[in-house]
Amino acid sequence: MQSIKIKDDFIKLGQAMKLANLVSDGVEAKFVIQDGQVTVNGEVDTRRGRKLVPGDVFAFDGQEVEVQ
Repeated sequence: MQSIKIKDDFIKLGQAMKLANLVSDGVEAKFVIQDGQVTVNGEVDTRRGRKLVPGDVFAFDGQEVEVQ
């Protein structure tokens, strides 16, 4: 499982996907999230602005990423 480290209290889902190199840009992140292709802690979440905190795990296209 891949992990990303954040400096602030939280990171938005779209930004986290870019940071983890799962998408090339914010537009791609927006479409895959709205399309229901991304899960957060095992549940589909269609909110690009979903705030992720350390310990959250998001997944897309078979890859899981933990926020640290």
